[in-house]
Amino acid sequence: MTTTELAAGFADKVLGAQSTFRAVMEAMARPGRIQRISVEAGTPAALVHGSAALALTLFDHDTPIWFDDAIAADGTVAQWLKFHTGAPLTEDPSAAAFALIGDGDALPPLDRFALGTPEYPDRSTTLIIQVQALGTGDSFRLHGPGIDGEALLRASLRPADLFERLSINAALFPRGLDVVLVNGDQVVAIPRTTRLGQGS
Repeated sequence: MTTTELAAGFADKVLGAQSTFRAVMEAMARPGRIQRISVEAGTPAALVHGSAALALTLFDHDTPIWFDDAIAADGTVAQWLKFHTGAPLTEDPSAAAFALIGDGDALPPLDRFALGTPEYPDRSTTLIIQVQALGTGDSFRLHGPGIDGEALLRASLRPADLFERLSINAALFPRGLDVVLVNGDQVVAIPRTTRLGQGS
Protein backbone atom coordinates (compact mmCIF):
# COMPACT_ATOMS: atom_id res chain seq x y z
CA MET A 1 0.00 0.00 0.00
CA THR A 2 1.35 3.43 -0.91
CA THR A 3 0.90 6.56 1.14
CA THR A 4 -1.54 7.84 -1.50
CA GLU A 5 -3.84 4.94 -0.61
CA LEU A 6 -3.76 5.58 3.13
CA ALA A 7 -6.66 7.27 4.89
CA ALA A 8 -6.19 10.99 5.39
CA GLY A 9 -5.43 12.59 8.73
CA PHE A 10 -7.34 15.57 10.09
CA ALA A 11 -8.96 17.81 7.49
CA ASP A 12 -7.42 20.68 9.50
CA LYS A 13 -4.48 19.33 11.48
CA VAL A 14 -4.26 22.12 14.08
CA LEU A 15 -7.98 22.60 14.71
CA GLY A 16 -8.60 18.85 14.63
CA ALA A 17 -5.93 18.14 17.24
CA GLN A 18 -7.06 21.05 19.45
CA SER A 19 -10.72 19.99 19.36
CA THR A 20 -9.90 16.33 20.06
CA PHE A 21 -7.52 17.24 22.89
CA ARG A 22 -10.21 19.36 24.54
CA ALA A 23 -12.67 16.47 24.24
CA VAL A 24 -10.32 13.93 25.82
CA MET A 25 -9.30 16.33 28.61
CA GLU A 26 -12.98 16.96 29.35
CA ALA A 27 -13.53 13.19 29.38
CA MET A 28 -10.67 12.68 31.85
CA ALA A 29 -11.95 15.51 34.07
CA ARG A 30 -15.48 14.06 34.09
CA PRO A 31 -15.13 10.27 34.25
CA GLY A 32 -18.05 8.29 32.90
CA ARG A 33 -19.52 11.20 30.94
CA ILE A 34 -19.75 10.68 27.18
CA GLN A 35 -17.90 13.20 25.03
CA ARG A 36 -18.08 13.44 21.24
CA ILE A 37 -15.22 13.91 18.80
CA SER A 38 -16.84 15.54 15.80
CA VAL A 39 -13.84 16.82 13.84
CA GLU A 40 -13.27 15.42 10.36
CA ALA A 41 -10.49 12.84 10.19
CA GLY A 42 -9.50 9.90 8.05
CA THR A 43 -10.22 6.54 9.66
CA PRO A 44 -8.47 3.29 8.70
CA ALA A 45 -10.79 0.30 8.49
CA ALA A 46 -9.77 -1.28 11.82
CA LEU A 47 -10.38 1.91 13.80
CA VAL A 48 -13.53 3.82 14.67
CA HIS A 49 -13.58 7.59 14.22
CA GLY A 50 -12.86 8.43 17.86
CA SER A 51 -9.85 6.11 18.04
CA ALA A 52 -8.38 7.57 14.86
CA ALA A 53 -8.78 11.14 16.13
CA LEU A 54 -7.22 10.24 19.49
CA ALA A 55 -4.28 8.63 17.71
CA LEU A 56 -3.71 11.67 15.50
CA THR A 57 -3.81 13.90 18.59
CA LEU A 58 -1.94 11.94 21.26
CA PHE A 59 0.59 9.79 19.41
CA ASP A 60 4.02 10.98 18.30
CA HIS A 61 7.55 9.69 17.82
CA ASP A 62 8.06 9.51 21.62
CA THR A 63 4.99 7.33 22.33
CA PRO A 64 5.43 3.61 21.61
CA ILE A 65 2.15 1.99 20.55
CA TRP A 66 0.93 -1.58 21.03
CA PHE A 67 -1.88 -3.07 18.93
CA ASP A 68 -3.98 -6.13 19.58
CA ASP A 69 -4.41 -8.61 16.73
CA ALA A 70 -7.72 -7.08 15.63
CA ILE A 71 -6.05 -3.71 14.98
CA ALA A 72 -2.82 -5.15 13.57
CA ALA A 73 -4.48 -7.66 11.23
CA ASP A 74 -3.93 -6.10 7.81
CA GLY A 75 -1.14 -3.64 8.59
CA THR A 76 -3.15 -0.63 7.46
CA VAL A 77 -3.26 1.07 10.86
CA ALA A 78 0.48 0.63 11.37
CA GLN A 79 1.25 2.30 8.05
CA TRP A 80 -1.29 5.05 8.65
CA LEU A 81 0.11 5.85 12.11
CA LYS A 82 3.70 5.81 10.89
CA PHE A 83 2.84 8.24 8.10
CA HIS A 84 0.69 10.64 10.15
CA THR A 85 2.28 10.50 13.62
CA GLY A 86 5.69 8.81 13.42
CA ALA A 87 4.79 6.79 16.53
CA PRO A 88 6.91 3.64 16.90
CA LEU A 89 5.23 0.27 17.35
CA THR A 90 6.16 -2.24 20.02
CA GLU A 91 5.29 -5.90 20.42
CA ASP A 92 5.76 -5.59 24.19
CA PRO A 93 2.66 -4.25 25.99
CA SER A 94 4.79 -3.22 28.98
CA ALA A 95 6.79 -0.86 26.75
CA ALA A 96 3.74 0.90 25.30
CA ALA A 97 2.62 4.42 26.12
CA PHE A 98 -0.71 3.63 24.45
CA ALA A 99 -2.46 0.40 23.52
CA LEU A 100 -5.15 0.23 20.83
CA ILE A 101 -7.63 -2.55 21.57
CA GLY A 102 -10.06 -3.58 18.84
CA ASP A 103 -11.22 -6.88 20.35
CA GLY A 104 -11.80 -6.53 24.07
CA ASP A 105 -12.45 -10.26 24.45
CA ALA A 106 -8.77 -10.80 23.65
CA LEU A 107 -7.50 -8.13 26.08
CA PRO A 108 -4.31 -9.39 27.75
CA PRO A 109 -4.04 -9.49 31.54
CA LEU A 110 -3.71 -5.90 32.68
CA ASP A 111 -0.46 -6.52 34.51
CA ARG A 112 1.20 -7.11 31.14
CA PHE A 113 0.95 -3.38 30.45
CA ALA A 114 3.14 -0.69 32.00
CA LEU A 115 1.70 0.25 35.40
CA GLY A 116 4.12 3.09 36.14
CA THR A 117 6.56 3.23 39.02
CA PRO A 118 6.31 4.91 42.44
CA GLU A 119 8.74 7.57 41.20
CA TYR A 120 7.11 7.94 37.77
CA PRO A 121 3.47 6.81 37.98
CA ASP A 122 2.74 8.55 34.67
CA ARG A 123 4.94 6.05 32.85
CA SER A 124 2.05 3.69 32.37
CA THR A 125 0.05 2.49 29.39
CA THR A 126 -3.17 4.26 28.46
CA LEU A 127 -5.63 1.74 27.03
CA ILE A 128 -7.86 2.90 24.16
CA ILE A 129 -10.56 0.24 23.91
CA GLN A 130 -13.18 0.12 21.16
CA VAL A 131 -16.46 -1.03 22.68
CA GLN A 132 -19.82 -2.14 21.32
CA ALA A 133 -21.89 0.72 22.75
CA LEU A 134 -21.75 3.76 25.03
CA GLY A 135 -24.97 5.14 26.44
CA THR A 136 -26.78 1.78 26.27
CA GLY A 137 -26.10 -1.64 27.76
CA ASP A 138 -25.12 -2.63 31.28
CA SER A 139 -25.05 -0.02 34.03
CA PHE A 140 -21.93 0.83 36.01
CA ARG A 141 -21.55 3.19 38.97
CA LEU A 142 -18.48 5.39 39.12
CA HIS A 143 -17.05 7.30 42.08
CA GLY A 144 -14.01 9.49 42.51
CA PRO A 145 -12.45 12.82 41.52
CA GLY A 146 -14.42 14.72 38.91
CA ILE A 147 -17.68 13.00 39.91
CA ASP A 148 -20.28 14.67 42.12
CA GLY A 149 -21.40 11.77 44.30
CA GLU A 150 -21.60 9.10 41.68
CA ALA A 151 -22.00 8.79 37.93
CA LEU A 152 -23.95 6.11 36.12
CA LEU A 153 -22.46 4.84 32.87
CA ARG A 154 -24.33 2.55 30.50
CA ALA A 155 -22.07 0.62 28.15
CA SER A 156 -21.71 -2.67 26.31
CA LEU A 157 -18.18 -3.73 27.15
CA ARG A 158 -15.82 -6.42 26.03
CA PRO A 159 -14.42 -7.96 28.07
CA ALA A 160 -17.58 -8.01 30.17
CA ASP A 161 -15.45 -7.99 33.34
CA LEU A 162 -13.33 -5.00 32.29
CA PHE A 163 -14.33 -2.89 35.27
CA GLU A 164 -13.65 -5.78 37.65
CA ARG A 165 -10.17 -6.06 36.18
CA LEU A 166 -9.63 -2.33 36.60
CA SER A 167 -10.14 -2.69 40.35
CA ILE A 168 -6.36 -3.27 40.48
CA ASN A 169 -6.01 0.52 40.22
CA ALA A 170 -7.22 1.00 43.79
CA ALA A 171 -4.35 -1.07 45.17
CA LEU A 172 -1.74 0.33 42.78
CA PHE A 173 -2.47 4.07 43.11
CA PRO A 174 -0.73 6.38 42.22
CA ARG A 175 0.40 3.76 39.73
CA GLY A 176 -2.19 2.17 37.48
CA LEU A 177 -3.88 2.27 34.09
CA ASP A 178 -5.98 5.00 32.51
CA VAL A 179 -8.62 3.82 30.04
CA VAL A 180 -10.50 5.52 27.23
CA LEU A 181 -13.57 3.71 25.90
CA VAL A 182 -14.51 4.53 22.30
CA ASN A 183 -17.58 3.84 20.19
CA GLY A 184 -17.87 5.67 16.88
CA ASP A 185 -17.32 9.35 17.72
CA GLN A 186 -18.10 8.84 21.43
CA VAL A 187 -15.42 8.62 24.13
CA VAL A 188 -15.57 7.96 27.87
CA ALA A 189 -12.55 8.17 30.13
CA ILE A 190 -11.95 5.96 33.16
CA PRO A 191 -8.90 7.44 34.93
CA ARG A 192 -7.02 5.35 37.48
CA THR A 193 -8.58 7.45 40.27
CA THR A 194 -12.10 6.28 39.39
CA ARG A 195 -13.68 3.53 41.48
CA LEU A 196 -16.10 1.24 39.66
CA GLY A 197 -19.09 -0.87 40.55
CA GLN A 198 -22.05 -2.59 38.91
CA GLY A 199 -25.16 -0.44 38.62
CA SER A 200 -28.81 -1.37 38.91
